Amino acid sequence: MKLASHIVLGLCMCAVASAQESKSLEECVELALRHHPSLQAGAARAAAAQARVRQAASAYLPQIDATYAANRRSTSVAARTGTTLGTATQTFNFFNTGVSFSQLLFDFGQAFHAIESAQAQAEASSADLETQRQQVVFGVKQAYFTLLTAQHLRDVAAEAVRRSEKHLELAKGRYDVGLAPRLDVTREQAQLAANQLDLLRAEHNVRLGYETLRNAIGLEAPVSFTLQDVPLTPPPLADEETLIKRAWENRPELRRLTAQIRAAEQDLLALERNHLPVITGGGQYQWSGAVFPLQPNWNVGAAVTLPLFRGGLTVAQIEAAKQSLVALGHDADTLRQSIALEVREALLRYQEAAKSIQVSRQGAEQARQNLELAEGRYATGVGSIIEVTDAQSTFVTAKAQEIQALYSHHLGVAALEKAIGARIEEPKVSSMQWE
Repeated sequence: MKLASHIVLGLCMCAVASAQESKSLEECVELALRHHPSLQAGAARAAAAQARVRQAASAYLPQIDATYAANRRSTSVAARTGTTLGTATQTFNFFNTGVSFSQLLFDFGQAFHAIESAQAQAEASSADLETQRQQVVFGVKQAYFTLLTAQHLRDVAAEAVRRSEKHLELAKGRYDVGLAPRLDVTREQAQLAANQLDLLRAEHNVRLGYETLRNAIGLEAPVSFTLQDVPLTPPPLADEETLIKRAWENRPELRRLTAQIRAAEQDLLALERNHLPVITGGGQYQWSGAVFPLQPNWNVGAAVTLPLFRGGLTVAQIEAAKQSLVALGHDADTLRQSIALEVREALLRYQEAAKSIQVSRQGAEQARQNLELAEGRYATGVGSIIEVTDAQSTFVTAKAQEIQALYSHHLGVAALEKAIGARIEEPKVSSMQWE
């Protein structure tokens, strides 16, 4: 019995400790940056792009190979002596081993431009990784604030249930002493059932919010911590045009496209040099013969390779590269317009949310006062139960609007930060008080 009591006590203590654990928005973002698989995949792609730069640079380095070959040969004596009389076939072993090397001497910049193109592609891959990082951060913020919204809406729904239970008890008491009709009791019973259903939906939204946050962070295990609220601290904002210029400077998508344009330019320069000769040098040192010890021999030389005709391949490649470069330029213009639109939309949504906070707070306070007045009037027999239920519905709606306005403001800040590609402020963590 004592053992069972200790086990129960231990479980309760663990539950309390777990319930007390909480994480701030910044801590959730840090978790996502460490665990999200899309960032790990992006980092691997960026590393692969850096490896391709080294691949391109290898063209400037000497290429050294070692070979060993053993053959069984058959030849005729006549073929060897040049006579036709007394021909005979001779079979023997032949061995060949050695080391060879080759070195690019001059190619009019083909290898150089290939390296420059690979470096630009690596920068584009790094910009892709930054884009994914910003998307993950925004996804965490979205899930974080959506979950906080769901939690506060659940609290409002729970408060509505508690008030309905109190109203039902009051209606039953008045009915029992003949001060209220049976209709007051049944009406409040129906209101209580509706509020309980709203509470069930609100609790479901909270559970769904936890799963969404879990996915946004990239966790395999369920989320086992609570969230810390973020205070309402309106960030200092510049004007629209300044924000758009800042977005054009910061957005990694635009940096990626700029790097791709530079890579395409280098590819075009390399292709235009395919008409020019390539000069290489090389040599080898070999040992060969039919019997050991093998006889040494060596050679050193240089070669010039000049493409004369390739069926129009190089011309077509150059034309394709030029058109691809033109397309990338237009893509950059389109992206700038899209970024400007995203900034304007995010700024408008933020401004709307900021203006609605004060209005919704006033509405919630007025609805609370109206509910208290209706409850007092009904308790003294002056008002009706209809006034109470209407006032409660109005209060629940107003409180929900206040919560949604507040977190729409936080989401608006997050969307604006994503649109400009940079942080606006460093939020301070504190608890919020709800009446």
